Amino acid sequence: MAKWYDESWEQVVEKVERISDRIKDTFPHVSIDGKYDSQRSGWWTAGFWPGLLWLIYKDTKEDKLKEYAISCEEKLDYDLNNFLDIHHDVGFMWILSSVAHYKLLNDEDAKRRSLIAASHLAGRFNIKGNFIRAWNNNVFNHSEGWAIIDCMMNIPLLYWASEETKDPRFKHIAMAHTDTVIKEFIREDGSVHHIVCFDPNTGKRLNASGGQGYSPESAWARGSAWAIYGLSIGYGYTKEKRYLEKAKQVTDFFLANLPDDKAPCWDFRAPKEQRDGKDTSATACAASGMLEMCKYLEGSQKEYYYKNAEGILKSLYENYGAWDEDEEALIKMGTVNYTKQKYINTPIIYGDYFFVEALEKLRGENKIFW
Repeated sequence: MAKWYDESWEQVVEKVERISDRIKDTFPHVSIDGKYDSQRSGWWTAGFWPGLLWLIYKDTKEDKLKEYAISCEEKLDYDLNNFLDIHHDVGFMWILSSVAHYKLLNDEDAKRRSLIAASHLAGRFNIKGNFIRAWNNNVFNHSEGWAIIDCMMNIPLLYWASEETKDPRFKHIAMAHTDTVIKEFIREDGSVHHIVCFDPNTGKRLNASGGQGYSPESAWARGSAWAIYGLSIGYGYTKEKRYLEKAKQVTDFFLANLPDDKAPCWDFRAPKEQRDGKDTSATACAASGMLEMCKYLEGSQKEYYYKNAEGILKSLYENYGAWDEDEEALIKMGTVNYTKQKYINTPIIYGDYFFVEALEKLRGENKIFW
């Protein structure tokens, strides 16, 4: 008898192959009125569509998916070479485009792009504060000392670069940033800050900012997911036990605050009057992170987190999947930025990506692009 996730996989493959004929080599971000939009190539989410195409191609070897993904990667060359607008999200952008391409097809141009992106990311490291700067001043003025939890999903690019080049400097930077996250971002209860601000000249911690969370002391759901997955990947590369222990701590907080349908409020500590925004992208990412963490656990611990991850994904499939609807996205009810009232309860490309990636893991695929 087929498992539910095998049936879901068949639906995913059929839908992605179908919608790819319209989306082609553009950069979708959110679905509006049933159709994915098209963002500029330099937007931080530009890697998720080619990443999704590569996930399906890995299984089906459908040439059109490969060609669309490669074309997306080539379009990103402008941003890679322009440099001036490059930010810390080069990991999201090039891990899922060029690193994925290189890992699957051993393409040398993809390798070169990936290493350039890794060098850009390493260049954002602040040695005084041991953190990677998030944004440039054209995004937030006077943000030279800002670091954000999202970067935990960018630094796998540095680990990969160290392995590929046999140069440990990239790994040293990734680990230094991770240790700062453990010290300054993760609270005792396992919740995390979105933004922490440092003095860029001395490295001294100044304060935390709510960012996309409700407040500086709240618990933005997707921020927890970034931490869970990023720490689990970091453990895979380094085997540093503190990374795995912190991943479990953040996961325990996340699971303790999930509702029955596994689709959390955008911020676990949002006030009652602002709890109308769900974020399925947070649980999709967290579930994939938990399955990654399970690779390194044994016995009852592994069984506990695996069971929870599968439960999350099954609920997303049954309660939030857009399978029989005139909707291009796969998973509904994500929230991009509630504090700015931006795309609330909307399908999001990274929610789709992490859902499909996690399905792959349930089906026994252990090799990831990160």
